[in-house]
Amino acid sequence: MTTPPALVFSDLDGTLLDHESYDWTPAADLLARLTAAGIPVCLASSKTAAEMVPLRAAMGLGAAPMICENGAGIVVETAVRDRGDYERLRAGLDAVPADLRAKFCGFGDMGPARIAEVTGLDPQSAVAAAERTFSEPGLWSGDEAELSAFLAALSDSGISARRGGRFLTLSFGGTKADRMGEIAARYGDPLTIALGDAPNDREMLETADYGIIIANPHGAALPLLDTEAAGRIRRTQQPGPHGWSRDLSALLSELGIDV
Repeated sequence: MTTPPALVFSDLDGTLLDHESYDWTPAADLLARLTAAGIPVCLASSKTAAEMVPLRAAMGLGAAPMICENGAGIVVETAVRDRGDYERLRAGLDAVPADLRAKFCGFGDMGPARIAEVTGLDPQSAVAAAERTFSEPGLWSGDEAELSAFLAALSDSGISARRGGRFLTLSFGGTKADRMGEIAARYGDPLTIALGDAPNDREMLETADYGIIIANPHGAALPLLDTEAAGRIRRTQQPGPHGWSRDLSALLSELGIDV
């Protein structure tokens, strides 16, 4: 495989997708130019492969690897056939004491209708969100002491958890940054650029050679990152795909990478 001049890793919601409309077309021209220049754009999201594959196709990104379910797995294929990790995850979840298990309602417990209700997704999108492969988001209804006991019980099966704004997500580990390194190695370790807007993008932004924090007027701003003072990370003025396109174009130009 030829080493490309760069690899771009991008979060979706609030970054490449507009926070309100989920529109990505303001970045369409740059996406097309990146593809033509042989620079893979690897989507990195909390979304499932079932949600991300149609977006990758619509964006014309070919078979660029995708980081799915917040770094719990990598998908290259157009369809994921092996759900062994998810089945083991659900088995480990069901092995915890019943009183603690009752405090966690995962997507696998909810079904698409309930997922649509708690996420605000439309019914079709909720079906795709239910097609888990690597991780299990859910709602926790217990207190902190019960949560500690729940997590300790899960650890016996090698399962860890990450807390987001609304959901507690279970997996066998892995972050967007971990997967970014794996993908970069496949391409011969070229220069890496990461774009994101939320706390779960922090590790990816700090691990990349260069990071771009997309303005997020709808949430708390990411605090100053360690590599920001060194000039490796910048912040956009515009949110969503407008900021994504403008600042990524500017960075590539500064790096002497023609697209």
